[in-house]
Amino acid sequence: MSVLIVGSVGLDDIATPTQSRNDLLGGSASYAAAAASFFAKAQMVGIVGEDFPQAHIDFLKSRGVDLEGLQIVSGGKTFHWSGEYFGDMNTRETRSIALNVFETFRPELPESYRDADIVLLANIAPDLQHLVLDQVKSPRFVIADTMDLWISTARERLVALLARVDMLILNDGEARQLTDETNLVLAGRRILAMGPRFVAIKKGEHGCLLMSRDGKFFACPAFPLANLADPTGAGDTFAGAAAGALAAGAGEVAFSDLRRAIVRGSVLASFDVEAFSLERLKSLDDKQIAERLEAFRELVRFE
Repeated sequence: MSVLIVGSVGLDDIATPTQSRNDLLGGSASYAAAAASFFAKAQMVGIVGEDFPQAHIDFLKSRGVDLEGLQIVSGGKTFHWSGEYFGDMNTRETRSIALNVFETFRPELPESYRDADIVLLANIAPDLQHLVLDQVKSPRFVIADTMDLWISTARERLVALLARVDMLILNDGEARQLTDETNLVLAGRRILAMGPRFVAIKKGEHGCLLMSRDGKFFACPAFPLANLADPTGAGDTFAGAAAGALAAGAGEVAFSDLRRAIVRGSVLASFDVEAFSLERLKSLDDKQIAERLEAFRELVRFE
């Protein structure tokens, strides 16, 4: 089965308290597609300029990511983000953003993508997420990601989107911002009342809360790590891996399927943050994933 991922593709300059790196592969679609590819065939839609390094394209292709939907603008410049992390790297500041070709991005799905089984609307403007849903035929499950910017500037369109998706993924601060609830359980219930059947509220190093409209609840911890190199893209990796895990299954998505998918998302995100950009995923293999999944099971076992 396939998972369609639509989002940003870009170049990142990242500084941490110990080192800095430039022109790294970035963007929500890049992280999500690479993570999803460990579980299912990923189809990626995004836009880049002529300056986008061939090495980044080669990496995505090496993961089996279908890039027919990647628009390369002749003479254009790729979306470029620069950020710096401080202290324990829970604090981040954006230094600069150059939208470049991403400013005029309008997702156009190749015909072969329109029958996608699972759809992940990665972090882009709600209007673009609506446009994607207008083009797909009958996906089995649709996931949407969002961020504080869209809650502030495109709230009406975001709320309208929630009636068209099966699950919303957002972090704890965004859940509080969207609902004006400080309690995350109440915030989750408010979001579910807006339309999606499920909501996953990410809490960074403290894991994720998964809730369903019929009252089911799952608290997934984050995998404990002693070495954190770069947290960029962890949330996108989480969402992509979860979507890929769902695409590996068949039939109607049940809450138990989502529990397993969320755990795989947490595991892949734990690998992602061990190195800059997607470098850790370049050396990751199925054996390492299986070993960490088993360690995760032991972590949460209490009987």
